[in-house]
Amino acid sequence: VQLQASGGGSVQAGDSLRLSCVAYGLNINNYYMGWFRRIPGNDREWVARVDWSGKSTNYNDPVKGRVTISRDVTKNMVYLQMNNLKPEDTAVYRCAAGIPTGRTTIRYDYWGQGTLVTVSS
Repeated sequence: VQLQASGGGSVQAGDSLRLSCVAYGLNINNYYMGWFRRIPGNDREWVARVDWSGKSTNYNDPVKGRVTISRDVTKNMVYLQMNNLKPEDTAVYRCAAGIPTGRTTIRYDYWGQGTLVTVSS
């Protein structure tokens, strides 16, 4: 299994970016797909997730309203559209695939490498 994230870059505050994650060796229809980020000096932070049906999405409060997670099952890809980026969004972003282990918990078993997003003020 391999997840490959891409699409990061250096942008100005207020700009947009779309991150992509392609999955090899697993079918995203069978997994919850999530995006996480690690802000410099901080712990890893969950950003967004989409369930295995693609019908349910959830977002962490710091990005809610500015970020949209979506899927293309024909390409086995997941996207993270980020708008109105802020300097505090600067982080390494990673995609992950997991399964629910409880009513509200997801165990992410597969992780992609990171893609760096840098937002300048």
